[in-house]
Amino acid sequence: MTQTIDDLDAITQVVQLYIDGAAGDVAKLRAAFHADARMYGHIGKVEHAIPITGFFDMVAGAKGSLAGPRYKAKIVSIHVTGDAGMAVLAEQDYLGCDFIDYFSVARIGGEWKIVNKTYAHTGGRLPGA
Repeated sequence: MTQTIDDLDAITQVVQLYIDGAAGDVAKLRAAFHADARMYGHIGKVEHAIPITGFFDMVAGAKGSLAGPRYKAKIVSIHVTGDAGMAVLAEQDYLGCDFIDYFSVARIGGEWKIVNKTYAHTGGRLPGA
């Protein structure tokens, strides 16, 4: 597996854009994701299999931040081979829940972008669920 420090740093920056944007900054989310990215996952019976713009709309339409007062996010791992990679992120207290996010990333036009977000709900319950 070929990994360069520059690639790892660039992917870390893209994931950090997601972390910063998920709390309410849709411009940062748009910078992190490829325009054709998709999102998949379940929170109990709530299923998402949507274009990433649906997530942008959810973040933009929220009254306040979706990140709770104990929100934390940590990059668990990054693997990269050539122009493709995977980043794993652990999140705590987002929408009152904990998640593991799997981001497929690709270098497109010389720039790293998230092309897919698949998440696993690992704890907590959605408000009102």
